[in-house]
Amino acid sequence: MKTKLFAIAKITKASGLKGAVGVKPLIRQFDEYVDKDLFIGFDENFASDIKLANKYGSEKKPQFLFEGFDSRREAESMIGKTIFASITDKDPINLISPELLGSSVVTISGDYIGKLVEMISLPNHEVYVISNNEKEVLIPVVSEFIHSVNISDKAICITPVEGLLN
Repeated sequence: MKTKLFAIAKITKASGLKGAVGVKPLIRQFDEYVDKDLFIGFDENFASDIKLANKYGSEKKPQFLFEGFDSRREAESMIGKTIFASITDKDPINLISPELLGSSVVTISGDYIGKLVEMISLPNHEVYVISNNEKEVLIPVVSEFIHSVNISDKAICITPVEGLLN
């Protein structure tokens, strides 16, 4: 199964003298992906692998210490870089991939709904904002409604329930 990188956090600051960095999570599912194979870089195409040595701090202000980064100067060299997690094409995080923006959205019966123009992160789940020039439809990104997603074909298939598209 093919793997790819998904941005999960941004390094925001150096912390202390021993190489720790503060990070800003980019996704709600951050904690689920921080223990996977991690990569760091300004761009996923030029990211290099990195090993997490320790994590601490609060949920809102996590701090990481990476293997091989032992000084404040080394930590400062990471500021602005993105932390990526290695994922597969079947990973559920693909449902909120930024690559989906512009995708065509259809029902399982083939009815065209519109284009995905935005994703909104709410406290309990993400929401697709779908536009067809006449109206905007909000679809919660939950397994009951999202039947399938194909990033390479830019296609999303949904299973609507009564009232969802009105």
